[in-house]
Amino acid sequence: MIRMPIKALSRPAHAVTLAAALALSGCSIISGPAPQTFTLTAPATIPNLRGSTSAQILITEPSALDALNTERIVVTEGTQVSYYPGTQWVDRLPVLIQTKIVETFVNSGRAPAVGVPGEGLSIDYAILTEVRAFEYDAITGVARVDIFARIMNDRNGRVVTTRLFSSAATVPSDNAGTVSAALNLALQDVLGQLVNWTLAAI
Repeated sequence: MIRMPIKALSRPAHAVTLAAALALSGCSIISGPAPQTFTLTAPATIPNLRGSTSAQILITEPSALDALNTERIVVTEGTQVSYYPGTQWVDRLPVLIQTKIVETFVNSGRAPAVGVPGEGLSIDYAILTEVRAFEYDAITGVARVDIFARIMNDRNGRVVTTRLFSSAATVPSDNAGTVSAALNLALQDVLGQLVNWTLAAI
């Protein structure tokens, strides 16, 4: 068999050839299909709401492990962590949760002065949170949300109380829409618990 030498393409010719090949295949190395994008919502009402406060409350951005500090939707299978393909939240998860905590306090109508850093509050208390779980368990078919919270007296820096809030919701079918909806449902339950607990504590 006679092997014919392969002539190297010049840079412009190579670029044209690659572009033509991609056009024929319908593929692109620059961008693929746009991911499905989902948001989270604060509960409009809170069951068994009790207490109220005139204190000014600061909601800081929750801390989280790198796997959760992202726009991606986390999927777990035992100890394996991955992301739901072709999907994302509208923002990094901690930022999105911070926004929904504020909205839940506002929706309660029991805490008139709640905001985030930079809004000029004369802070009485700060709510410090940590997202410990926000995931779809593909083995059990359950969406789980765990958020650890601390209430800190901003006047003296002392922690008033702490609590871990947990909730879970069954995912009826394994698709992005039902997974995101179940996570949202579990989050709403956690946010309602968080606001009720805060109002009772301060």
